Amino acid sequence: MGDKHLVRFEPVGIEIEVDEDQTILRAAFEQGVQLMHGCKEGQCAACKSFVLEGDMDEIELDRYSTFALPDMEREEGQTLLCRAHAYTDLTIELLNYDEEVLRSGLPVRKGTVEVISNEAVTHDMRHLVVQQVAGEDIKFFPGQYMDFILPESGESRSFSMANTPNREGRFEFVIKIYPDGLFSQFLKNDVQAGDKLEVEAPFGTCTLRENRTSEIVFIGGGAGMAPLLGLLRALQEKDTGRKATLYYGARTKDDLCFEDELRELETTLPGFRYIPVLSDHEGDGWDGLTGLVTEAVRGQEPDLKGRDAYVCGPPPMVDAAIALLAQRGVDERNIFFDKFTTTGEPEE
Repeated sequence: MGDKHLVRFEPVGIEIEVDEDQTILRAAFEQGVQLMHGCKEGQCAACKSFVLEGDMDEIELDRYSTFALPDMEREEGQTLLCRAHAYTDLTIELLNYDEEVLRSGLPVRKGTVEVISNEAVTHDMRHLVVQQVAGEDIKFFPGQYMDFILPESGESRSFSMANTPNREGRFEFVIKIYPDGLFSQFLKNDVQAGDKLEVEAPFGTCTLRENRTSEIVFIGGGAGMAPLLGLLRALQEKDTGRKATLYYGARTKDDLCFEDELRELETTLPGFRYIPVLSDHEGDGWDGLTGLVTEAVRGQEPDLKGRDAYVCGPPPMVDAAIALLAQRGVDERNIFFDKFTTTGEPEE
């Protein structure tokens, strides 16, 4: 371990101690301070912040993408908290934060889980269920995600929980299988019931804002089903009375999953509508909405002012949805999202 330094976050006035051997974001995680973040790999810019006080020469950055932090922004005093190591005391201005989430964060914990089941729900998605069997109890909020550690390489991959918090230490995931995916191919070919895996959680800020009563629109695609399912299950458990609509985009009817549960939610969760959208529907007798899910929302929702929005799925879909939601009147502060990026080498 290295020396520790004090990092203060403004405008919220929260202070943490940061060891030189860990990033500022990691130190915040361990102390239950839920800073905004996404990929944790210096690629998405969700944790970008401004250094108000402190010597920029005393901040070292791990490898990151210059798309997330261009050289000009770094020279002006901006940094990526997921890559930044502090070698002096700092005052950081948070450019992107939610004070409710920030102050209610749960500390990150490590543990071991045992695989209960690993079943295909479509041709390229798996429903993985695991049970924690060792380590400190991992707690989470609906919509958050867990890191799985690959046994041989030690690399980690992140997947959102599809279930709600419970005392049994059980976690559910919906994971897309990529042909060249390191973890997904491991999941497809090797992982069996009874296997044990090392994990770490919770991460993510795409959580249910419980102090709000506004109507919700959910937009998802692919494995984005996982956090959205967790959020919908939480709405049902909490019986908040909030109306909600889920638009879920898939390629064909065979790519839809959890249909029975979602249709059941339409009868048990007051004011909930489930609207699947297919982009490739020829010859299968489909009579629902077609095309891109964002275009379906455009056609169905002329005015979304006053709503909260949750968007989870592939980055192009998320970016298109955020732009559309803003056009339709959703306050950008009430758009919460997870981009399901694939892991790659960050640019120097």
